[in-house]
Amino acid sequence: MTRRVLLVDDDKPVREALGQTLELADLQPILAGSYIEAKDHIGPDFDGVVVSDIRMPGKDGFAVLELAQARDPELPVILLTGEGDIPMAVKGMGGGAFDFLEKPCAPKDFLSVVERALRTRDLVLENRRLKQQIEQGDAAARLLFGQSRQAEDLRERVRAVARTSAEVLVTGEPGTGTSKVAEVIHLLSPAATRPFLKAAAASLDPPGLSDLYRKGGGGTLFLDEIAALSAAGQFALLELLEDQDGPRVVAGTYRDLEAEMGAGRFNPDLFYKLDVMRVRIPSLRERTDDIPILFRHYVRIACEQAALPEPEITPEVISRLMAQDWPGNARSLMNAAMRFAMGLGEREEEEDLSLAERMAQVERSLLIDALRRKEGNASEAARSLKLPRKTFYDKLTRHGIRPEDYR
Repeated sequence: MTRRVLLVDDDKPVREALGQTLELADLQPILAGSYIEAKDHIGPDFDGVVVSDIRMPGKDGFAVLELAQARDPELPVILLTGEGDIPMAVKGMGGGAFDFLEKPCAPKDFLSVVERALRTRDLVLENRRLKQQIEQGDAAARLLFGQSRQAEDLRERVRAVARTSAEVLVTGEPGTGTSKVAEVIHLLSPAATRPFLKAAAASLDPPGLSDLYRKGGGGTLFLDEIAALSAAGQFALLELLEDQDGPRVVAGTYRDLEAEMGAGRFNPDLFYKLDVMRVRIPSLRERTDDIPILFRHYVRIACEQAALPEPEITPEVISRLMAQDWPGNARSLMNAAMRFAMGLGEREEEEDLSLAERMAQVERSLLIDALRRKEGNASEAARSLKLPRKTFYDKLTRHGIRPEDYR
């Protein structure tokens, strides 16, 4: 969640006191004493919200609101009013203000409104990012989901590979989606308007392979689990790859082809021919932060296909999902999402949980208990658990916990 708050107030003691309140709540205040100081921060790219006093010398809070509305109508502006200024605040609400607070206000009330505005801003910015991705038509952004560093690295690697015409070897554990990555490579390549064919390598004999290769001319041919291709098929494919007019071959595998080659089960010449460009898909264990994003996406798809209302995905559900190893990766997570969408849920009994899952539940309980005792103050909760603030926030993210839910 974005955490920046532009605070505009000409009264220095009030400005500093409110800034300290924001800091103690782990927010990032930007303090400004006037319209002039504030105006350069306000714009569509500002990933935060604005809190402004109404009465200020020169241009007042209404001028701040007017500027925000002109530059970004979806930027939340909270107005601070003095005693007797309620009618003015109501006027501000009519002019597009997000909310107003009467000074002096209790820190809890102040933070509650600010957090609500920040959540609204988050949704706006996320929707803009998704719209931009769709408008850009980038298949990597549209089809390869995730916000982790590993997910972004995968997208960048796929984009780089797609620009070449060389053969590609896509590796990853079962369920990671080698077929989807191959399709994205095709969609981003110069051959995107030509055929994209895919086949299980185990089902192909030399004549069938030759026929498929001929049909895919100028396009892309994806061979799933290339390690299962017969010895005769491997030799035939090696010969076909010499044809410059044939399709680009993208081969997928869940096995260690170098080990297969060393054991005499895979043709060394074919391995080196295919291994010009390599794309490795990370497992879900390596990118646990993407599990909530992927799960919500799969639930949404399942509900759309079955014409079902989307069920609430609680932090407890996310916590259970992130505590699992997911040996089947995205495929097994998709299956779990389909069951959840149909109301079957993910309600494992306690005795069926692994040690890692039980430890994760214990950790989550301790984090929630600390937040409840400190009334949602993340800094205080981290100190009570003797955890560095970054470590504490990483754990909150992993378990799908939001401090504001306990204030």
